[in-house]
Amino acid sequence: MSALLPGDLGTTPGRTGSFLRSVVRQVATMAFVLVVVVLLWIAALRVWDVSTYVGKTPSEVWTSLFGEDDSAELRSEIWTLLLQTLTDAGIGFAAGMLTAVVLAALIVRYRMLEGAVMPVALVLQTVPLIALAPILILMVGRGYAIVAIMSAIVVLFPALVNIVVGLRSVTPQMRDLVLVYGGSPSTVLVRVGFPSALPALFASVRIAVPGALTGALLAEWLATGKGIGYAVVSAASRSQNARVWALVVVVTLTALLLYLVAQLVETAVLSRFGRTATTG
Repeated sequence: MSALLPGDLGTTPGRTGSFLRSVVRQVATMAFVLVVVVLLWIAALRVWDVSTYVGKTPSEVWTSLFGEDDSAELRSEIWTLLLQTLTDAGIGFAAGMLTAVVLAALIVRYRMLEGAVMPVALVLQTVPLIALAPILILMVGRGYAIVAIMSAIVVLFPALVNIVVGLRSVTPQMRDLVLVYGGSPSTVLVRVGFPSALPALFASVRIAVPGALTGALLAEWLATGKGIGYAVVSAASRSQNARVWALVVVVTLTALLLYLVAQLVETAVLSRFGRTATTG
């Protein structure tokens, strides 16, 4: 039995035009967000009269990154740190999303598991990672395992809830149709449930991308002593405020860029399957 996917899989000029308009709208929205953030940044420094020693303006950060004699060395160092943080975030994202998808499929397929899985996921979501970190470090050490676990904890619960709701969006008519043609409940889940859950899955991805980055930064700060997460704390402890601001700006821009990429991938895939993206 072929997969039961809603919508025509073919592309049409109208659909292509809609896709391009959606891409332009998302890029424009992200540019607008950046402008608003910069304006709020400047306004906050002035309203609270932050000392110039502590608070750095966008122009000062730009000068630190591109206008000083040691700017090239700073950029090279930040790039190395960023690659480490992206690696850590990628591990956490993959671990969290894979766990969420597997648990969501099991919960939808075997409803009795929901009462066992959801409370544990909720506890992991509500307990501060800074409190869990010492126990986790004692259990798994300070390698990539701790990065995967801490990032996955940040990603897991919202992704799990979204994907479960998406998988349960299959209509009774579609379920009955698969069963009548000899399919099993697992067939319904794979061939109907997951295609129907694509919007929820991509919503989870958009939530998980910045979440995984946050989890990686926390793991670097609390456990591994690597990447931007540790570099920010180290620079702050030595009052290297310009360096702190440069690191924070770079990781923030990276998070926004990754979120935009997730939006564009969502738009492309949902357009391919004749669905409407639900990006905000």
